[in-house]
Amino acid sequence: MLPPRLLCILLNFRTPEMTLRAAEAALADMEMDGAEMVIVDNASGDGSFERLRDAARARCWLANGRVRVIASPVNGGFGAGNNVGIRARMSDGAEPDFVYILNSDAFPDRGCIKTLLAHMQRHARCGMAGSHVRGEDGVSHCTAFRFPSIAGEFEGAARIGVISRLLRGSIVPLPLPSQATRVDWTAGASLMLRGEMLREIGLFDETFFLYFEETDLCLRAARSGWECWYLPQSRVVHIGSVSTGMKTWERMPQYWFDSRRHFFVKNHGRAYAFAALVAHVAGGGVHRLRSALGRRRPQDPPGYLRDLLAHAATRYTTPSEDHP
Repeated sequence: MLPPRLLCILLNFRTPEMTLRAAEAALADMEMDGAEMVIVDNASGDGSFERLRDAARARCWLANGRVRVIASPVNGGFGAGNNVGIRARMSDGAEPDFVYILNSDAFPDRGCIKTLLAHMQRHARCGMAGSHVRGEDGVSHCTAFRFPSIAGEFEGAARIGVISRLLRGSIVPLPLPSQATRVDWTAGASLMLRGEMLREIGLFDETFFLYFEETDLCLRAARSGWECWYLPQSRVVHIGSVSTGMKTWERMPQYWFDSRRHFFVKNHGRAYAFAALVAHVAGGGVHRLRSALGRRRPQDPPGYLRDLLAHAATRYTTPSEDHP
């Protein structure tokens, strides 16, 4: 039997040195027949592509198609950039059996990729499997989730113990399992996808520039009968927000609000999206009231609710390209 064909995709945006570090870590765990890597520069426009190409050549990575460095003509976001890599296929033009998505600021431990691959080979309906993710400080990041819902929007915005207990079945972040567990969706920092599943349900929805794209992909997979698993034995270190600059945001960017709304409208319809918005705003109001009574600052970014409502007002008063 031929070994499975695995394609690892690394998406770079203006972080070439960190991308090379991630590539080194992934390649060390991809010492198997049938495994290749595609590094996609997402139209960085700062010389990243040339730096990555030259470094890959100098390290002798390009031999026999083991690593390819390609350039996306435009920066369409996370999903679109990864789609460029998926569409590049294997070096001989064959479609991969499995696709491994790795963030450019994520570094797999030895055995991380092989653990994901072995699990998917054992479970024929496993369409995707994600890793345990920790920061450089060793603190675990939440990467196992339920799908967003109206109740989940209210609970997540309110952040009050009694509400969380009443709506515990709708809380989006899950307590991290200690063993392999089926979940609704998992984060895309270290995520393996089955090629057969992608050919059935399609690639990432490129309407999402950033955020909610993996949630949408997992929901589409679930509706087609594919499973999503969280595997704590597959481990990566993730710095986080290096390309996006999220840690330095003073306000939530427009594309976050766009992605959130598109997810709800596309998957549940406009009426449900509006109800989710109302629930989120109501929960946010509860959180602010409690914060004021306790003389504490709200936990949201400055102007968050105002920006959310302004975005909603614009979308509901102008023609929309979202799905009905």
